[in-house]
Amino acid sequence: PKVTYQVPMNYISEETFNAISVYLIPKPELQHKLMTVNMCEMKVVGFPVGIDSDQYDRNRLMFNLCFVCDAKMRTIQYESIVRKLAHYLMTLEQETNFILDEKKKRQLPEIMAKILHDLNIKRSCSIPINDSTTIYLKLTPVHDDPAPASDHDVPILRESRPACAPAQWDLTTQQILPYIDGFRHVAKIAVEADVEVSLVKECIRNLMYYGIVQLIPLFLYSAVYTVTPDIINLANDPSLQLECISYVARQGRPKPTFRSIFEMYCSFHQRSSVRDICSRTNPQALGIDERKLVQFGVMKNLLRRLQKFPIDLKYPSSKAKGVSRYCDGTHSLDEICSKTGLSYKELEDILDKDPNICVCWK
Repeated sequence: PKVTYQVPMNYISEETFNAISVYLIPKPELQHKLMTVNMCEMKVVGFPVGIDSDQYDRNRLMFNLCFVCDAKMRTIQYESIVRKLAHYLMTLEQETNFILDEKKKRQLPEIMAKILHDLNIKRSCSIPINDSTTIYLKLTPVHDDPAPASDHDVPILRESRPACAPAQWDLTTQQILPYIDGFRHVAKIAVEADVEVSLVKECIRNLMYYGIVQLIPLFLYSAVYTVTPDIINLANDPSLQLECISYVARQGRPKPTFRSIFEMYCSFHQRSSVRDICSRTNPQALGIDERKLVQFGVMKNLLRRLQKFPIDLKYPSSKAKGVSRYCDGTHSLDEICSKTGLSYKELEDILDKDPNICVCWK
C-alpha cells in the first residue's frame, strides 16, 4: 500500500501511514465497510474498496479515499460522505477506468482540495467530473442524542407536514406517524398502532433527533401551567402572534383576536388549573381551542407544566405494592397513571385518602 495523493501535501508521514496501512487497505473481508482508525493522534475515516478484474495487476484494484480528523473530534457527520465518495469512485472506475487511467486519475488532487475547502467553509460542495457525473456532498448537522421517551410522554409534530414524506421512513415509523397528534401519549400510541412500546420509543427518539417531533406533557384539564419569561416574545413578535392565532383558532369559527389569546395566556399561574381558567375566560366563545393554546404555549416555551410528585412520608420500602411503590418523589402523577393504568382522578383519590402521602409541585 502507498499514499498516492494527499491534501495538504505531506500531512501524513510515510512512517505514520505504514503504522496504519493495514487498516486502510485491509483484507477483502473488511473491504466495502466503513472503518474508523484512531491512532497516532488522529482519526482516519475510510471506506476501503476492492474491484476484481483481469485488467489490474494481480487482478484486483484496491483504494481508499479517507478523511483525516483530530483524534478527539466527533466524526459521525463525515461517515456518509466518505461512503458516498467511495461509491462514486467505484462507479467511475467501473464505467470509465477513472483510477486506472493515469490522465483521469490526475484529477484527484484537485477534487480532494475542493472537497477539503468547501466542506470546511460551506459544509457542502458540487464537483463536475465529466459530462454525465457530478459529485454532490453535504454535511448534515450532528445533534446530541435525545433523551429516551417515557410511556407518559406525548410526541407532537413540529410542523403539520414533516419535511420528509412518510414513505421515506421505515415501516414502523410509518405505522405510528398517524397517531402522533400531540394528545396521545407513547403507551397509547403503542396500543392503537399495535406496535411494541419499545419500538415506538425508538422511532420517536429517531424523529426527535431529526427535529421532526418534540415531547410535551399530557394535556389534562386538571393540569396546572405557569407562564415563562418567554411570554414577552409573544408580545413583541408579530410573526409569532400570527402563527399563534392560526394555530389556536377553533375550526369553523372566526379567528380569535390576539388580545384575547394573550389575556388567556397571562391567566395561567400555579393556583389555577386549565379547567379553572376555561371557566373564567370561556375560550369557546372567543374562538380559541384551549387544547391547542396549551400545546402551542408548551412548544414555544411560553408555558411550563407544573407536575405533582407524591412522596410517602414513611418512605416506601422495596416491598411496597401498588401506587405506594412510586411515591418516592421521583415519579410524577402522569408517569404513575401511565404505569398503573389508573385515571388521574382515581390516582388523586387514592393519594388523598392516605394521610402519609404528601404532594410536591415542581
